[in-house]
Amino acid sequence: MVRGLDHVVAAVQDLDAAARAWEALGFSVTPKAVHPWGTANRLIQLDGFFIELLALDDASLIQDAGEGAFSFGAFNRDYLALGKEGMTMLVAESRDPQADRAAFQELGLQTFEPFSFGRKAVQPDGSVREVGFDLTFTAEPLAPEIGFFTCYNRFPENFWKPAYQTHQNGARSLKGVTMVAADPSDHHEFLGGFTGQREMRATSLGLEMDTPRGTISVLTPRAYRFRDGDAAADSLPSSPPVLAALEVACEGLSERKVIPARDLFGITLALVPA
Repeated sequence: MVRGLDHVVAAVQDLDAAARAWEALGFSVTPKAVHPWGTANRLIQLDGFFIELLALDDASLIQDAGEGAFSFGAFNRDYLALGKEGMTMLVAESRDPQADRAAFQELGLQTFEPFSFGRKAVQPDGSVREVGFDLTFTAEPLAPEIGFFTCYNRFPENFWKPAYQTHQNGARSLKGVTMVAADPSDHHEFLGGFTGQREMRATSLGLEMDTPRGTISVLTPRAYRFRDGDAAADSLPSSPPVLAALEVACEGLSERKVIPARDLFGITLALVPA
């Protein structure tokens, strides 16, 4: 199975300030939701893909990773403790968590204990419903500051809402996610196994891999500077390899517009014509 992109996790120091910045760009942002392990989020929902703004809510609830277990909370807590902000995790869709785990193991990718959770989600009308997810974590040893997992959404009817997917700026769908790496070819085997997509393109800028929802681009720092400009290249949230940028397709937009990471809590955002 080839997996489309499901969402990215963007760790921020101030959740509401980050949400206001996205709202100022014309995005609708969901109300705050709290995880049982001590983090909180607010979301930007697109057409089957979302951006998860994530911050610490109660650090005392976060458990460190145990033997064979991955700690979502600790991974993002430790990143934020360095004073950083930006995209920490790339997430692919799942139709069958057990099949994902088996596929990763067959390919020799690192796997962790299965992880499932539920939380409350505020609906546009103010009511509250249950949402739940099954997460299948893996890891790329050559990119230790990036987390990878697949996400199975148990109650999509309670999660996706047209009111949250409607944005004043015309944003509709994810076009792509950009990773910056010193040598893009170092990551093609892992990313191919993670997404199930073995067909990729080598370009003058790096590597491109199309998924059913969004393209993954892996660019060298020089190529990234050429594509998105000095302001974006000079405000990478971490040293490569790093998740650097999102491209979002917007209806009614006539030309590409780039908001550098220094102005958007560690994420460079390119708004492109739909």
